[in-house]
Amino acid sequence: MKLYGRYLSPFVRRVAVSLNIMQTPFEQVVVAPFDEWEKAQSINPVVRIPALEIDNGEVIIDSTAILDHLDEVAGANSLLPQRGQPRREAMKLVATAVGAMEKTVSAVYEGRFHAPEKIEASWVERCENQALSALKALDVVASKTNGEGWLYGDKISQADISAVVALTFANIARPQMNASDQVPNLSKLAARLEATEAFQSTMP
Repeated sequence: MKLYGRYLSPFVRRVAVSLNIMQTPFEQVVVAPFDEWEKAQSINPVVRIPALEIDNGEVIIDSTAILDHLDEVAGANSLLPQRGQPRREAMKLVATAVGAMEKTVSAVYEGRFHAPEKIEASWVERCENQALSALKALDVVASKTNGEGWLYGDKISQADISAVVALTFANIARPQMNASDQVPNLSKLAARLEATEAFQSTMP
């Protein structure tokens, strides 16, 4: 099994952490779409990462689709409830975390692709505020256990993985957001999980 992408991408990293927690061996193949267009395009026609090549040679694209497949085959190691309201509730938390990732990425891209004098500051501010709003919503959930339990259920889930990856990415990519200072309970959860091997081995 091969995971294509760099761990600086929160979408790649949440897949890698999930594979580690599921105890599923994989090989990371570093691909940087902006610098290696043809290589990335040969893996995914959308020229995006992550992509996961499973053992039969099939390539699954998009982190949500990849994680859906992994959950489908994981059995007892699944990271989300299988159906019904429990699954919807957990997926809402995951979607909130992914939204934080997406908006942080958007804020980063504005500076990467525009000259300083052409950066739209109001757009960057809006993206950062959306990311922070999502992280604060997750912090409210984390506050129910003072950051010492889980966001959903009685064991680690995809909600915890994606939320922690989103917060760490915000801290690395947009330190000026001061995200951790604004989400103390989520930060406590992140500190706990980032100290584990599953997370440490995928640190950007």
